[in-house]
Amino acid sequence: MAVDLTVPQLGESISEAVVGKWHKKVGESVTADEPLVALETDKVTVDVPAPAGGALAQITRKEGDRVKVGEVLGSISPGESVPARAPITAAPESVPARAPTAARESVPAGTPTAARDGQPQPVQRSPERSAGDGRGALLTPVARRVAEDNSLDPSQIRGSGSGGRIVKDDVLQLLGGTAETLRKAPAKPTSPAPRPDGQREERVRMTPLRRRVAERLLQAQSTAAILTTFNEIDMSRVMALRKTYQEKFLEKHGVKLGLMSFFVRASVDALKAFPQVNAEIDGEEVIFKHYYDIGVAVSGSRGLVVPVVRDADRLSMGEIERQIAELATKARNDKLTLDDLKGGTFTITNGGIFGSMLSTPILNPPQIGILGMHNIVDRPVVRGGEVVIRPIMYVALSYDHRLIDGREAVQFLVRVKEGIEDPERLLLEV
Repeated sequence: MAVDLTVPQLGESISEAVVGKWHKKVGESVTADEPLVALETDKVTVDVPAPAGGALAQITRKEGDRVKVGEVLGSISPGESVPARAPITAAPESVPARAPTAARESVPAGTPTAARDGQPQPVQRSPERSAGDGRGALLTPVARRVAEDNSLDPSQIRGSGSGGRIVKDDVLQLLGGTAETLRKAPAKPTSPAPRPDGQREERVRMTPLRRRVAERLLQAQSTAAILTTFNEIDMSRVMALRKTYQEKFLEKHGVKLGLMSFFVRASVDALKAFPQVNAEIDGEEVIFKHYYDIGVAVSGSRGLVVPVVRDADRLSMGEIERQIAELATKARNDKLTLDDLKGGTFTITNGGIFGSMLSTPILNPPQIGILGMHNIVDRPVVRGGEVVIRPIMYVALSYDHRLIDGREAVQFLVRVKEGIEDPERLLLEV
């Protein structure tokens, strides 16, 4: 008896999903608990495992269909396996294909032969008529090319070659020229053929995750008074520190020492100094949060997601880097859970990995602050009255002006800048 494959519980407040991708086709074998179909929600992508081993008997909801919790997606026939497909093989060697006797006898003496199964066989030659135009006219390859280039009908050309075959001079004579004049004549410009209507546009339904991102960004733009302040950071000290301790850090923690852990530490330090940036507006009240769950925006396989590093103020640099690496891997493999995405008091996004020089990040509601990192470029700066070259990163802080004034926003970003430019102070927490 077939076993139904149904939509499982997807998490709190999630009642529907969209069928993403079937990993198996009807008739293919499956094992118990093997991922069978991916379901996309507005927050995460969930793989539905096979409830039993056997063969996929039926797919009732195809890719792109919207489904609800408990709905049947397909069924599995337990114990059945995939029927073996007959392999495509060549003719058995014991029965060699031979040309008819009459055909063999018609081969003139001296025709080259090839050995097959120990017996000489005549080499097959393509008949001359293969160069024809389908109406019985025979053309040399050069004549055909000239005729096609000038849109001539071969049936209107009189051939002067052997057996009425059309040669190059026959085509040139019809064109009223010679080979020399044809070579000198400029090529006629040709306009590209118009694209078929089906290739000009493509209409694709937005994924639930993309729709949810769009809704939240529109919500942020329409409900918050978003402003952005900018600054620049000299990355020399951090880059020197990473170069000095990279090998030891990797050996001890199993991950590389990246930039994000420094910015998480610097952000937590600035949030403690300016607690209103770590707050939330709820109606006519302000909720001040005395914990530091830092969202790190990463690009997953289906769009931007913001997994959260919990209690970042209690983590070491190694623990921060490990958590970020694990969350980024889960995002790329669509393995993030709802718990990975819940909450968050402040967000950091790094457009620099894509080459961004400067941008204005959008708030992630209900948060009221987001820090934007960008690429590092060697720039001329003045140090001690001299112009020197330093690795500089531009940073941006977008904030909700309903709660944060410009003075606090600028001071917050300066605090982040000071932490990155003096990383030892961050590590010593002074």
